Amino acid sequence: MIGPGWFDRAHALRRMADDGVDVLVVGGGITGAGCALDAASRGLRVGLVERDDFASGTSSKSSKLVHGGLRYLQQGEVGLVYQALHERQRLLRNAPHLVQVLPFLIPMFTGKGGVLNPKLSRALGSAMWAYDLTGGLRIGKRHERISAEEAVGYMPTLRAGRLAASYLYYDAQADDARLTLALARTAAVDHGAAVANGTRLVGLDKDADGRVTAARVEADGQELTIACHAVVNAGGVWADDVRALDEGAHPDSIRPAKGVHITVPWDLVRNRIAAVVPVPGDKRSVFVVPWGDLTYIGTTDTDYQGPVADPQCTAEDVEYLLRAINGAIEGTITPADVVGTWAGLRPLVKSASSGRTADLSRKHKVAPSPSGVTTITGGKLTTYREMAADTIDEVVEGLPDPQPRSVRRSRTAKLRLRGAEGFEALLTGADARTEHLARRHGGEARTLLAMVDRDPDLGRPLVEGLPYLRAEAVYAARHEMARTVDDVLSRRTRARILARDASDAAAEEVGALIAPELGLTPDQVADQVAAYRASLAEERAANEAATDAEVASEPVPAVDSPRLTEETRLA
Repeated sequence: MIGPGWFDRAHALRRMADDGVDVLVVGGGITGAGCALDAASRGLRVGLVERDDFASGTSSKSSKLVHGGLRYLQQGEVGLVYQALHERQRLLRNAPHLVQVLPFLIPMFTGKGGVLNPKLSRALGSAMWAYDLTGGLRIGKRHERISAEEAVGYMPTLRAGRLAASYLYYDAQADDARLTLALARTAAVDHGAAVANGTRLVGLDKDADGRVTAARVEADGQELTIACHAVVNAGGVWADDVRALDEGAHPDSIRPAKGVHITVPWDLVRNRIAAVVPVPGDKRSVFVVPWGDLTYIGTTDTDYQGPVADPQCTAEDVEYLLRAINGAIEGTITPADVVGTWAGLRPLVKSASSGRTADLSRKHKVAPSPSGVTTITGGKLTTYREMAADTIDEVVEGLPDPQPRSVRRSRTAKLRLRGAEGFEALLTGADARTEHLARRHGGEARTLLAMVDRDPDLGRPLVEGLPYLRAEAVYAARHEMARTVDDVLSRRTRARILARDASDAAAEEVGALIAPELGLTPDQVADQVAAYRASLAEERAANEAATDAEVASEPVPAVDSPRLTEETRLA
């Protein structure tokens, strides 16, 4: 008998339809999952519905950094930086298996055409101190000024002849999709929330006073009615579509900003730590972040006018990011070296003033409606918990019946996520396989290890060249509500963005592994594999036309450099 603490889609749908909820969260990204956990941990009856898959939108396509944001200090957003750094520290404590400290290098270049004037070094040093004092020191480390030689030691491919004394500081890194999933599973398994992906909101029912009484959702071709007292609209770039169901008109309040990343083999960059490199001819910089045997580079920040369901990395996006990395290193990285890309949309709140999306505030906005629908927009990955707490505070104020005092206070500041318990013990004396699983599943990795013990074939690699195991595909379908080949390769693992072609080759095997768990027929598996490969083909077509223009021509030198330490790996 499946109980309320199980992460089971069919059971969650039955519970929501039969019993109703106090609060229905619409949207299964980082903010929606955070809202579900915040509300459920207060003792409210909570449901969450997600149209596609958890983190299938923006929340799986970020820069995968948990950080304060140095550039927000330059924009005068001191409060936002303080808040983000405070939340960064909470995440390091509450999800140590998913969030790790990551050092960052800021190389300073000299000479004619140098993209960072050395005279700015002192000003940057002041910004570094401001970052530390705003909250960066909570991580237990402060920034350093390092010599050019030390900088090259961290990233041997840097243009050493133009390098001046540089800076080292610290932030943190997380797999955004795994973090979102951990929030949803914690809400369901530990706090009784009913959570279902593949479930689309299609309408809202209201009483004579205009208050929401129920939500109508569509799942598996059937329409269900979920009685509720309040709705949280955490739809991200789709938030206005949910508001339209409530208000009867599309409010047009979201200004999507596209952010793109590319993945290249680590050997072409050889960065032992993350780096921040400037874009020649632009005022922006991009991150260069190690991820196992690969390095990803991003992000862009541009207005987006296309369909929000499937933004693509274009040839121009690839060229922009290659211009940044090739301006900083000796040698050339070409479009042919790009092994993966991803494009996401930031749901920024429109402001009265115009300007670049990069200059728009990342502050969040909580907007309740008279009907009981509360919309949360804006914000950033790092501050999801505080965004959720503010949202549920607003929801509680609007609930019709008097609520216990305990419901009025968020409990998530010190709430550990699933997998945190037992994580450190599992790492003690761990081999490479155990460490890989522990840094993705925490203490729950013991279940995967037991699966491999029972069936050693599940210990074989899932995707060539990546550390994922076949057991992880089975576990994803059995325990993580993965429903498709794409769910497994794009979000339960990150094979798609790390090694697109290798994930293409693995798609059929993934389908065969999850079919018995999900009761899929051979035709259904074939359809899922075909759909996944078609999506990859579209992605390739969008960025394969990129050119090598404006990049250097020298080959990357052969440099002996220590490989990444485990604390800087994500995969």
